[in-house]
Amino acid sequence: APWWNYRVVMGHLGWVRAVAFDPGNEWFATGSADRTIKVWDLAAGKLRLTLTGHIGTVRALAVSSRHPYMFSAGDDKQVKCWDLEYNKVIRHYHGHLSGVYALNLHPALDLLATGGRDATVRVWDMRTKVEVFALGGHRDAVNSVVCQSPDPQIISASADATVRLWDLTAGKCFSTLTHHKKGVRAVALHPTEFSFASVSADNIKSFALPRGDFMRNFSGFDTIVNALAVNEDGVLVSGADDGRIGFWDYRSAHNFQDSKTIVQPGSLESEAGIFAAGFDKTGTRLVTCEADKTIKMWKEDENATPETHPLNWKPTLVPKRF
Repeated sequence: APWWNYRVVMGHLGWVRAVAFDPGNEWFATGSADRTIKVWDLAAGKLRLTLTGHIGTVRALAVSSRHPYMFSAGDDKQVKCWDLEYNKVIRHYHGHLSGVYALNLHPALDLLATGGRDATVRVWDMRTKVEVFALGGHRDAVNSVVCQSPDPQIISASADATVRLWDLTAGKCFSTLTHHKKGVRAVALHPTEFSFASVSADNIKSFALPRGDFMRNFSGFDTIVNALAVNEDGVLVSGADDGRIGFWDYRSAHNFQDSKTIVQPGSLESEAGIFAAGFDKTGTRLVTCEADKTIKMWKEDENATPETHPLNWKPTLVPKRF
């Protein structure tokens, strides 16, 4: 069914660069180039809280499902741990040599992984603030990091056009995927299937885990994609630099909807751009963070039927290329 933009949330004074959802699905947090983190009510779309403290763009956010903590990272090289009971910073993780672009929490251990412009993925012990591993190997900035419980426990995507799968126990890279031709900007884990998708300026590709075997190309969306998100129903969302947003079927790689976000009145046409996207915990609401300083919320059209929105999917007979 088609998705539509049912709400536009304003409030940030700069590009909105990151989004993270509360495990209880009541609120979500966004990080912006105005150096603030804002916490919004998911149902009402109202502002609950503004957290200040970063001195550079907030580029990555994550909310822990095991502790009342939120983690943020930014261009100011800082990785902060916020206690959500006091809404204060309680820890700093110090060691990145440059801006931090990505941050993710391990679902089962008290570890967080961050990646940034210094091309290393750093793994931190949440409680003691110790850098457990500095995973080196990427040759350019790390744009995205995801963590999961089974091996490979850390997957990182970098501007050197590779995706690396890391063995967390050994602290080594056990596989490097070189399928992309340009820098990889985002990775998204499938919530139920043991696979992930990654995107660069050439196309979106999905890979099977644990070995990272190539599955399929999502082609025909010829723009630079910055954001990826997948929900349980197998809807893959890609948000692009020019404001286009593509909805794909994860299994068949069919692009069933291709919309363009509408910029805020008074914005330039060039301010249509999506930097981050995320589904809430139910997978029924999508939040996109955009260059016109807004946050847009999307949901599926309940009234759509196969008659009103026919599916014109034709299987491609082109041989599968990497």
